[in-house]
Amino acid sequence: MSRLQCLNLKLVIKQILTAGENKVQARLSANTRNFSKLSNWGTKKSATHVKIVNYHPETMADAQVEQILAPLREAVKKQGQVVRSMKESNAPDMEVKKAVGELKALKKQLDDKELALQPPSETFNRSKFADLMIRRFFYDQSFSIYGGIAGLYDFGPMGCALKSNILEQWKRFFILEEQMLEIDCSMLTPERVLETSGHVEKFADTMVKDKKTGECFRLDHLIKSRLETLIKDKKQTPEVKEECKDIIIKLDGMTTQQMSDIVNKFNMKSPTTGNDLSEPVDFNLMFATQIGPTGDQKGFLRPETAQGIFVNFKRLLEFNQGRLPFAAAQIGNAFRNEISPRSGLLRVREFTMAEIEHFCDPSDKSHSKFSDVESTVMRLYSACNQMDGQPPVDITIGQAVSKGMVANQTLGYFMARIYMFMMKIGVNKEKLRFRQHMSNEMAHYAVDCWDAECLTSYGWVECIGCADRSAYDLTKHGEETKQRLVAERKLPAPKTIQVTELEMDKGLIGKTLRKDSKDFVEKLSKLSINGVKQLHEFIDNGKSDPTTGLTLCKIGDKEFQINKEMIPLKSYSKTIHVEEIVPNVIEPSFGIGRIIYTLLEHTFKIREKDEQRTYLSLPPLVAPLKCCVLPLLDNDKFTPLVSMLSKSLCLKGVSNKIDDSSGSVGRRYARTDEIAVPYCITVDFDSLVEPQSVTIRERDSMEQIRVPVADVVDLVYNLSQGNTIWNVAKAKYPIFESQQTNE
Repeated sequence: MSRLQCLNLKLVIKQILTAGENKVQARLSANTRNFSKLSNWGTKKSATHVKIVNYHPETMADAQVEQILAPLREAVKKQGQVVRSMKESNAPDMEVKKAVGELKALKKQLDDKELALQPPSETFNRSKFADLMIRRFFYDQSFSIYGGIAGLYDFGPMGCALKSNILEQWKRFFILEEQMLEIDCSMLTPERVLETSGHVEKFADTMVKDKKTGECFRLDHLIKSRLETLIKDKKQTPEVKEECKDIIIKLDGMTTQQMSDIVNKFNMKSPTTGNDLSEPVDFNLMFATQIGPTGDQKGFLRPETAQGIFVNFKRLLEFNQGRLPFAAAQIGNAFRNEISPRSGLLRVREFTMAEIEHFCDPSDKSHSKFSDVESTVMRLYSACNQMDGQPPVDITIGQAVSKGMVANQTLGYFMARIYMFMMKIGVNKEKLRFRQHMSNEMAHYAVDCWDAECLTSYGWVECIGCADRSAYDLTKHGEETKQRLVAERKLPAPKTIQVTELEMDKGLIGKTLRKDSKDFVEKLSKLSINGVKQLHEFIDNGKSDPTTGLTLCKIGDKEFQINKEMIPLKSYSKTIHVEEIVPNVIEPSFGIGRIIYTLLEHTFKIREKDEQRTYLSLPPLVAPLKCCVLPLLDNDKFTPLVSMLSKSLCLKGVSNKIDDSSGSVGRRYARTDEIAVPYCITVDFDSLVEPQSVTIRERDSMEQIRVPVADVVDLVYNLSQGNTIWNVAKAKYPIFESQQTNE
């Protein structure tokens, strides 16, 4: 082959390779565009640079700033007082909801103005971040080669390792240190269980469809988005704008028909295509399924992991020898069929939860270890501060509990432990706050509830909820199953009580009701003693059949001809030494996917003076790989030592990889930085002579030290476990600078 032919062949090969690289880059760019779409409907342009504005107390202390904010704070405070007085006077629900809506609107004005007055904020490059996540396969949309499914994500090798490390630290921090009882329950849940918990009835949103494309939209979000656009429209009359504001305020309390009327009145169309919309329908957010081949037993994929713990309470209490308090924990997947999932891992249809249910005596919610955490300073955004237009405050959890800001010691203890855990895994302290639910947000059964919120490029995101759920769940499941989901508390002295019990005469019931007897017994067994007493009163005061002496009584949804002899009540005195109590529950609930996303955003960095070099500064404790071992050059002389070091690290439990690929050391360092590897061991020519030594490079500072081979494995292990820090290692071993120029 001539030289000219060789050159032509090389040119052809280069063109083929370039075309292949362009296709790969096009795929990555397409994925990045899809991944980074904003949640705003109809947005055609993805956000590349997103400003993140945080609250800075020193700015708020400025007299000029406070002068601007004072009228807004006063307006929020006055409206907060209106809401309080309306609730105290038991005003109609619709009026209260309207007042709360006005409070939210005023609070948003205050929040927006506060953020506008903050100093220049950081800018987050979401496009580069998304590119890194996909290119290094931390995670990507599920079934992407088929076009992907919204709200479903697959974790790649690095994402899996990060998730595994976070869960391992979670187990150590909570299950092991707090001596919790871990269980693993089925993800398939019978309908009856979720009917009892209230999920079947309440776990639903109203949606509409694009009549042509079938695209679904959550109706309240669609209405709010459209009306907010009209309010900003300069062509609209003041009357229309005022009406839109009024509708937005009342939106939370509206029925499906009322929302449908608004859609028709304002002639609302699909926000993405402009097509007509279908009639609204209620959509249950749980994934329904059938259990068994006949399909007779209806079930759901669980929307949370908590119910599995509640229904196993009796066994857990027995395992704990009947003693309170104790905590149970579970890690597992939950499912919510979101109408319009968005914002990457922040709103998905399948997600991992780590939940704790701490069972305690309702009359004693102190915690034996509260003194260990009471001096922990946290940023708390109380309901009072929100309603009074005041900013969050930095306060110790001990002070917050003593002032009544946090309901009790056990709730405060877990809030402090949550804060410590988030600091341990690397969440930015300045971007974490605990926001208390206002009364209109809180579940009717909750005593107090705080959300651990993290600041991201999508704003403040709830990552963890910590609530005092009172005795709601155990009470409901106990009533439904007639199981005694209670604990015993020893009395200071024995006492005599009056006991009333139902004694069904099943023989008389069967003889009288015949084929309806089984149905009657089942419905009667669900009644409380007070319910049976009411039946007796109804029979005494009602009209009985003169022929049979029976009275027509309705039990549940069915009527039966009965008399008091069929359902006699027995009363007697009883001396007791213990009393039964239904334990209260403190529930910390962790959304692992949201924590992972927050952590990745908080640790995403771009090298100074080099916009193309991105990296993740994850703490070594949770980093997917702790170490990378690489030879300086592609030389067989380095192979034995490289292999030996990698094997020794594995035996020590330090995850690592060998990077003997082509390219300079600097380029290989950059590749390891992208996957958050905190330490790199480099084998060079000095490593081949006695006394053998290697270099260790630290990711964030890019500093290097020279370490004897005999010490290197133990040093990397101690660094990765947090037993020592880089500055201590630098002080012990000499700085190495020769390879810095290769970066």
